[in-house]
Amino acid sequence: MSKILTVDLPGRAYDIEIERGLLDRVGERCKAVLPRAKALFVVTDSTVGPLYGQRVLDSLEKAGFCAVLHTVPAGEESKCVERLQELWEAMMAARLTRTDAVVALGGGVVGDLAGFSAATVLRGVDYIQIPTTLLAQVDSSVGGKVAIDLHAGKNLAGAFWQPKGVLIDPEVLTTLTDRTFSDGMAEVIKYGCIRDRAFFDKLAAWGGRAGVMEHIEEVIHTCCDIKRKVVLNDERDTGERMVLNFGHTLGHAYEKAGHYETWTHGQAVAAGMCLAARLGAALGVTPAGVPERVEALVSAFGLPTRIPCTQADYAAAVGLDKKGTGEQITLVLLEDLGRAVLHRMSKRELL
Repeated sequence: MSKILTVDLPGRAYDIEIERGLLDRVGERCKAVLPRAKALFVVTDSTVGPLYGQRVLDSLEKAGFCAVLHTVPAGEESKCVERLQELWEAMMAARLTRTDAVVALGGGVVGDLAGFSAATVLRGVDYIQIPTTLLAQVDSSVGGKVAIDLHAGKNLAGAFWQPKGVLIDPEVLTTLTDRTFSDGMAEVIKYGCIRDRAFFDKLAAWGGRAGVMEHIEEVIHTCCDIKRKVVLNDERDTGERMVLNFGHTLGHAYEKAGHYETWTHGQAVAAGMCLAARLGAALGVTPAGVPERVEALVSAFGLPTRIPCTQADYAAAVGLDKKGTGEQITLVLLEDLGRAVLHRMSKRELL
């Protein structure tokens, strides 16, 4: 059964559709939300393309689209200026027009890269998200943040560009490695921590990948619904939306310390959430016992609770954090499980 959530932004509303087998119907769904488009430029990566690229092309062509598939190398390294320019040039070679659209078929890297290319080519064209990893399905495909990395750090060049639709097929998660699945579970756990204690308790009871997959539609729906509500209140990330970055400020330090190779985004966020919980307890914001529960759930899904990091790496990540202004940083802490707060503090205090 299809589950539909509407991100009802004025003039930019779109649906998040969650349904098993949806991958074979993306053509008709794209036709419904892109009535003027004749050509679709599909961006995927070298991991997802061989698995699902042809299925998506067949569905799009059956719906009457002229579809082009462009594959980039899998991995964070593809979120760069060089790949962005490669996409722009390929789109022009494919004669993409302003009434056509881009389709992002892949995980968070593809979603960010394809979304940013759509936001900037021809001063902006429509795009569709078809997320294929758990992390992308529950988090990065929703909300309209698109970006590439710079040498200075992650996601430092980007835009807010809402998709015309998000098409989620939970069946594609069966091809994920355990490591990639656990990577997405960091974001799933985050939603329980910041907004839904009952959901957190369910995750603890399910205890692992098999248990989560038995309830995967509920998991995706819950996470997307929480993010949808937050985005509706704060599309541009100036207030409430900052709670979605629980664990991320510190996590970015771990990613940077590992040169974006040693630790995945989910692993870094997981350790960042655990440290934020411990820091909240030390500051008297987070109740006793909460850090231990967060660490136990993180560990249950094979994620690290601690990652070695130097003061220099922390300082570099905090200095580049987009939630910082001047000498101040806004850190997301837990008042309790299921309730996050924004805590303003000096960067020196955090370091």
